[in-house]
Amino acid sequence: MKFLVAGFGSIGRRHFRNLLELGERDIVLYRTNRSTIPVDELEGFPVETSLVAALGHRPDAVIISNPTALHLEVAVPAAEMGCSILMEKPIAASLDGISRLEQALQSGGGRLLMGYQFRFHPGLNKIKSLLEEGAIGEPLSVRAHWGEFLPGWHPWEDYRQSYAARADLGGGVIGTLSHPLDYLRWLLGEVSALWGFSGKISDLEISVEDVAEIGLRFTRGVLGSVHLNYFQRPGAHRLEILGSGGTLRWDNSDGAARLLLPDQPESVFLPPDGFERNHLFLAEMRHFIQVVAGKEDPICTLEDGIKDMELVAAAHASARAGQVVPIQN
Repeated sequence: MKFLVAGFGSIGRRHFRNLLELGERDIVLYRTNRSTIPVDELEGFPVETSLVAALGHRPDAVIISNPTALHLEVAVPAAEMGCSILMEKPIAASLDGISRLEQALQSGGGRLLMGYQFRFHPGLNKIKSLLEEGAIGEPLSVRAHWGEFLPGWHPWEDYRQSYAARADLGGGVIGTLSHPLDYLRWLLGEVSALWGFSGKISDLEISVEDVAEIGLRFTRGVLGSVHLNYFQRPGAHRLEILGSGGTLRWDNSDGAARLLLPDQPESVFLPPDGFERNHLFLAEMRHFIQVVAGKEDPICTLEDGIKDMELVAAAHASARAGQVVPIQN
């Protein structure tokens, strides 16, 4: 199985290293040489600066890890060739052009997995199973909070030049930290309406929104909110779901899921011993290899990615218009 990694920033390097850890050696790199990531570990692997040359290696699978605004420039021709794709989130900087990717996948016959790695988190998977078991009764309300300090995120690079900070590369906190929008759909079903406030309110030197408050109404009746920011120190990522019979909590700091029921001691479900962040990406890559081989179906599909992107676009539209945006399902 031959892999093409498109983009060698931090996530591209992570995917490259994880492929090696999983025993894959037939890897080609496509990069523009604009990343500040050291390249000493690429010795012995083909590196192309032309997409035509990169695809000329006839890869079976392409990992799209370049800036968001450039995703479709690589994904569409790769899909037309029949490659399967691991697409970093979000799909693109806007919904424009995504239909070309759908058509390319259909004609080429490849498969696509969206790179929402939190779907592989053992704590969130425990939350999902507890919800399905009815452990807290009927879910009624949900809150997700994720704040990061952007300048400390990738300390080896100037944060002002990172894709996350630049509108021309598809950055902004809503798209860059869109994972909660995906895992809330995965846990609670589709969203029927959304409102959003967002803006640039900190002293960070960026051209995109650094904070967002997003309200969600789910088709099943659950009401919720998502808070995202680029300026929180120390960072925090947590989730709380309130149900008719109890409460579920998850905190990324320790990875644990917690079940709180009336008049009972708290139940704590810790991740396996030794669990750390890269295990999410390793699990994602193992799954992708099985998807490419036709042995598993993608757990986060192109359709999921489109629905997540629709929520991102709706949050921006709501902030601009100052009104609730209905979501078509």
